[in-house]
Amino acid sequence: MCYGSHVVTLHRRFDRTARLLGEPGVARLAASTVTVFGVGGVGSFAAEGLVRSGVGRVILVDHDRICVTNVNRQVHALKGTLGKAKVAAMAERLRAINPDAVIEERAEFYGAESSARLLAPEPDVVVDAIDNVTAKMHLIATCVRERLRLVSAMGAAARLDPTLVRTADLSATKICPFARELRKELRKKHGLDCTRATGVIAVYSEEPPVAPQVLDYDRDGFRCVCPGGQNGVNDCERKHRVEGSVAFVPSVFGMVAAAAVVRLLIA
Repeated sequence: MCYGSHVVTLHRRFDRTARLLGEPGVARLAASTVTVFGVGGVGSFAAEGLVRSGVGRVILVDHDRICVTNVNRQVHALKGTLGKAKVAAMAERLRAINPDAVIEERAEFYGAESSARLLAPEPDVVVDAIDNVTAKMHLIATCVRERLRLVSAMGAAARLDPTLVRTADLSATKICPFARELRKELRKKHGLDCTRATGVIAVYSEEPPVAPQVLDYDRDGFRCVCPGGQNGVNDCERKHRVEGSVAFVPSVFGMVAAAAVVRLLIA
């Protein structure tokens, strides 16, 4: 198989994918680069879905380390990985899935200062699974301005029904209060008009969010147990509200994001 300057030999690990997408589709995926920003509950599953689909180069960007509270919903959170950098643990897992893939680790915050560097080399598609709103807005605005194809995850926490996960242009999401507020702030802070099509594929839920319950060990105030929780940028002690989450919603968000990316790459 030839795709551009790449010659790709179909490996049997992608036999079933090729029978669905065809050999040219698998070749396109193998020759593609996707950057995943945020390797948590959504991003870890998105990255795994991409590599299992045959994407040949995946760049992982996340500053965080794996916390015991991640075990219920993040694919790389295991007994032996607690305290490790998320990008390192995820990269090791992805290389075991496809040793021929190029997996790059960037244990950094995304922000205005690091944006240009972290978006190089220019990816074929960007996945936004960032949970810091300031960083998320900057990434969305940058991708729209630079005409980079972007799949962006809205709020996956506080939901229980994975069958209500949807995709739509960011301008056309329904019910999701996070997406609604995000559109307002994007216009206010970045001049991005989200009343019309943006070209950003949003992954969101049509389920109204469920309020978190108070736990016994929080009655004297929330105490962060995460390694690196006091990082000066996204300190967990500063969180005014900790949303509940379950394994079967963020994972679906991530896989739906991966599916949207694959469709873009083989179109």
